[in-house]
Amino acid sequence: MTTRRTAICLIATGISIGISAIASIGSAAAQNYPTRPVKWVVGYPPGGATDIIARLIGQRLSERLGQQFVIENKPGAGNNIATESVINAEPDGYTVLLVNPANYVNATLYPNLKFNVVRDIAPVAAFNRVPNVMTINKDVPAKTVAEFIAYVKADPSKVNMASSGNGTSVHLSGEMFMMMTGLKMQHVPYRGAAPAITDMLGGQVQLIFDNMPSIIQHIRAGSLRALAVTTTERSALLPDVPVLADTVPGYEASALFGMGAPKKTPPEIIAKLNAEINAVLAEPAIKAKLIDLGGEPLIGTPEAFGKMIVAETEKWEKVVKAAGLKVE
Repeated sequence: MTTRRTAICLIATGISIGISAIASIGSAAAQNYPTRPVKWVVGYPPGGATDIIARLIGQRLSERLGQQFVIENKPGAGNNIATESVINAEPDGYTVLLVNPANYVNATLYPNLKFNVVRDIAPVAAFNRVPNVMTINKDVPAKTVAEFIAYVKADPSKVNMASSGNGTSVHLSGEMFMMMTGLKMQHVPYRGAAPAITDMLGGQVQLIFDNMPSIIQHIRAGSLRALAVTTTERSALLPDVPVLADTVPGYEASALFGMGAPKKTPPEIIAKLNAEINAVLAEPAIKAKLIDLGGEPLIGTPEAFGKMIVAETEKWEKVVKAAGLKVE
């Protein structure tokens, strides 16, 4: 006859076995992952910095893991449409996000967001951190930052400042510049860097603080003029271009990129993605390409990337509030 104590022990043993079985299934799923294509959502059109980096790393992940990492460009609402679509996706590792500076800025810039990136996105891995480049149309008669400041002060109506969208690091780098110099320029947001650069080349807009990957070829070709980089040290890719802080003391801005996933994505899958991404970032060819795009690889844990996201969010919160910016 089964006693009450024996029954409880049997039930407890069954629960323990069940938990072990579930854990085993989860581990096996992570080992086999991915078994179908992975959708990698990018919040901007093809051709911009986020898209360039996603395609570079996504191609190698596809080759290493035997399943396609399909880039899905989902522009709109300053990257929020893409971010929300990933947050609401099934947390199974088959939908991931290209985390970019807009994610850190939008937490403060958009007061009515339905999500919180720090809370709702699981960090997977950081990729790199790149400077933005203060770049002007060749028709602007300024060769230095000081000359540009004087030019704008003389007639602010001559300069329209382009960006790849409200809330991007491109936008906020320009806002920080205006805040610290007292300049006033008309901000013209575009749906990505590529269309903004097209209008820069055509003379419709005169200034952009673009991410290095999407602007550098135009600078090298001489079709646009770089005045400064936004980091505290010069870039090896543009060694003759000074840092903006030389003229505007205390100025610093950079663009941090990485991969995120829906919050409840299994930790085993996040760990596998992190390991694979770190392996890709360590490859000499990929490292060389990332450096050529403006920033050295950042190899680290999901937890380290999570701390970076928090730090960037807090940094840009101060800029957004100081500039009095808000997008409904």
